[in-house]
Order: sequence, then C-alpha cells, then structure tokens
Amino acid sequence: MPVWLRPSARRLWAALLVLLLFAVAWFAFTPAPPRAIDTGWDKANHALAFTALTLVAELAAWPQPRHRLHVTAGLLAFGVCIELVQAQLPTRTAEAADVLADLVGIGSGLLLAAALLARRG
Repeated sequence: MPVWLRPSARRLWAALLVLLLFAVAWFAFTPAPPRAIDTGWDKANHALAFTALTLVAELAAWPQPRHRLHVTAGLLAFGVCIELVQAQLPTRTAEAADVLADLVGIGSGLLLAAALLARRG
C-alpha cells in the first residue's frame, strides 16, 4: 500500500481537509479575496476549489464503502451554505451557477480520486 494511503496518512488528509474547508470559507466570505489565487473566472475558482476539497476528502475517507455519498452530499451542502451566507454579505453575491460549478468540481475530484485509487497497487 502506498504511503499516502496508510492509516496515518489518512489522518493527515483529514487535517488537510479541515484546513482547506476553512481556507475556502475564508476566501468565499472575505470582501476582496487576494488576486494572486484568482483564476480570473469565478466559476473556475469554484470548480478548482471543490476539485481539491473532494480529492482530499476522498483520500481522507478511503476505504470506507459508503464514503463517496457522504463526501458528495457534504461538499454540496457546503457549497450551498457558502451561497446562502454570501447572499447576506454586502460585498458578495450568491449565484446558483456557483453551486453548479461546485458540482463540476466535485465530479472532477471524484474522477481524479478514482483514478488515483485505482493505481494504488
């Protein structure tokens, strides 16, 4: 088993997931996120963030048989919550298209994780 899939590594993946969740929330709620991390297109920012979140969540949860549904539902709920909070912030706006971009990122992350985990041997 590769080092990055051992139980001790999965605990590190879980810690990284928590850090990423806080980072994404901070970027989503701050009035002006740093331009250095901006792709120039808001939907790409969402998709990339949720691709990373999903990949790390999959690695943290592996090899639980039902984890994929929990990861997908949890991250989708996180994306919806971000939009609900942004709707209340004077410097931000909420868009349903952002949740769709989050879903694209979740799907991409699931595919990437599946490819990585298929090559684990």
